[in-house]
Amino acid sequence: MTEPDVYGGLFQSFAENQEVWLEWIQCEKPQEEPLPLDWRSKLDDFQAMIILKAFRNEKISAAFSKYVLDNMGKFFVDGQTSTMEVVAADMNYMTPLIFILSTGADPTTQLLKYAEAKNFSEKLFPISLGQGQEKKANALIKDATANGNWVLLQNCHLAEGYMS
Repeated sequence: MTEPDVYGGLFQSFAENQEVWLEWIQCEKPQEEPLPLDWRSKLDDFQAMIILKAFRNEKISAAFSKYVLDNMGKFFVDGQTSTMEVVAADMNYMTPLIFILSTGADPTTQLLKYAEAKNFSEKLFPISLGQGQEKKANALIKDATANGNWVLLQNCHLAEGYMS
């Protein structure tokens, strides 16, 4: 196996300094600790994250957050919260509302409450995609475009082919 130039000598460093590397690999927060030996100065932060991913994949999310914070700023790390009123102001009949969610996030309740406040509950049709729901989703979308309804497509990751 050959090493990219920037990582040249890394395998040898692992072999010759196993205890030092194991100490770093097994520490509680390796994403907050510099790489062992002279690797802390040989590699930039992004290159160091590749090493972290190889040994402690479960820590990579925290490392990316720290990287973005250090290189782009707090705005890009902190979750942005919006009310449905603010979000809806950007929508119209030609502009759909699309939520890209992270684990644990679910704006469904907010959307249902917003629809109720706008007397739109009877015109909101949620559907969970997957297991042959594409025809039903198409019918709901067609009806929505004709009648001004809203369609909430959920679990879109289960219908990747449909979404494309």
